[in-house]
Amino acid sequence: MKQVFINLPVSDLAKSTQFYEALGFTKNLTFSDENASSMMWSDEIVFMLLTREYYAKFLQNKAVADTTVTNATLIALTLDSREAVQQFADTAKANGGDYFIADPNKDLDFMFGCEVTDLDGNQLEPVWMNPDVNFEEM
Repeated sequence: MKQVFINLPVSDLAKSTQFYEALGFTKNLTFSDENASSMMWSDEIVFMLLTREYYAKFLQNKAVADTTVTNATLIALTLDSREAVQQFADTAKANGGDYFIADPNKDLDFMFGCEVTDLDGNQLEPVWMNPDVNFEEM
């Protein structure tokens, strides 16, 4: 089985773990400790929440980005419906994150997405795309 691991620096590991659990991620205790929380989105996609200090150990001569003012990545996650996307965004906001709808995602009948920021400003993009749309005909 192939897996994707997405490593994110976080300021408060416990609070960030609670935030991602509220969004529907499941913590894998086997690969979690005082420096990291292994958060399962699916069997194939794992978010590794790493303390900023631990994250820095993987960067050699680079600084850890301040994701409250600088964006390094946009992580898109597909969901089953428009309602699920909105619920994901609302849950993020209710748990200390935030969201907005970017111009490319406005007023599209065939897809809906939000830009969600976590407690540290890392940006997620929950998105729904209508499976019945034939994109070749657009």
